[in-house]
Amino acid sequence: MERVSPDYVLGRIRAGILEQGFVDLVREAGVNQRMDKEGHVHDGFDIAYYGKRYRIDLNKLTEGSTVMCYGQTEITRDLMAAREASGLTSFYESQDVQLHNVDSDAPQVTLFKDGETITIDCDYIAGCDGFHGISRQTIPQEKRTEHERVYPFGWLGVLADVPPVSDELIYCKTERGFALASMRSSTRSRYYLQVPLTDKVENWSDEAFWDELKKRLPQDSANNLITGPSIEKSIAPLRSFVCEPMQWGNLFLVGDAAHIVPPTGAKGLNLAASDVSTLYKLLQKRYAQDDREAPKRYSEIALRRVWHGERFSWWMSNMLHDFDQGEVNGMDKVTFDRFMQSELDFYLTHEEGQKVIARQYVGMPYEAVE
Repeated sequence: MERVSPDYVLGRIRAGILEQGFVDLVREAGVNQRMDKEGHVHDGFDIAYYGKRYRIDLNKLTEGSTVMCYGQTEITRDLMAAREASGLTSFYESQDVQLHNVDSDAPQVTLFKDGETITIDCDYIAGCDGFHGISRQTIPQEKRTEHERVYPFGWLGVLADVPPVSDELIYCKTERGFALASMRSSTRSRYYLQVPLTDKVENWSDEAFWDELKKRLPQDSANNLITGPSIEKSIAPLRSFVCEPMQWGNLFLVGDAAHIVPPTGAKGLNLAASDVSTLYKLLQKRYAQDDREAPKRYSEIALRRVWHGERFSWWMSNMLHDFDQGEVNGMDKVTFDRFMQSELDFYLTHEEGQKVIARQYVGMPYEAVE
């Protein structure tokens, strides 16, 4: 069940870098036709460190793993089409969704639609309703622990129908702040700038955005940047968040309902996919083998990968962004900056360091469920 309309869902702009494990999962699900035809395989990406570019060769450093550039909106479109073709029921524009008796063997979901209340009897409930949804709030407050860190900046993102400045992503650490050159296709680009949380979208004209982006990109890329009118512009705050446990009774939290990562590590969508993979494997054991204990392991297994993703995203954010407040992570700004520069110097100039980045960027292998 979904709160909004199908058109609204497919109009939302979201992430677009898929880990190797997610790509394999899409293929296993049989919804990979458009992804394999239209997606762009990325063998690596660049980190521009005060103007000097270092290429992280994912394919070489991980012995064959890559990532796929294919937008989350397109994955959603493919899944929605497959679900409709299968004849399964979806409730769009659902109102007043409530979960009942989730800690029992007979959980229920109720919703209001088209003038009537609908009740769904369930074996299990997957709460995929995001950070602000009802699922996490259904777990008693005293039964859950929430870990959160809010970062003192946001990302100003612009989507434009212009060719990307590079065939692969460029992460930029500069004296002016962080920038990211990304893409959605060979004709549609996605760019980001680190901005203060006090900034407003309406104060950034397209011209001002492009001018600032050119100042943060490496010079050769700035010279080749093709600009155009934005078709979407927004500022996203950055946070790290984890809810433990990720299940309560027969309710399972999936994706943003349980965890949020800063987008620097390209892990948000991919962690949601690993949640799905874990839950699907456990439910297979439940129904194919009548293993009623299997679903009880969901939170334990999922959280291991979640914390890996959280740490990598935090680490990338710390190394690549400018923290302009007086104290960061318990140390003064000057000391913090020197720590981060020293660390990034090592990781970028030694193959062993690049391997650490590459292995985590392509994603750890999905955990087997025995």
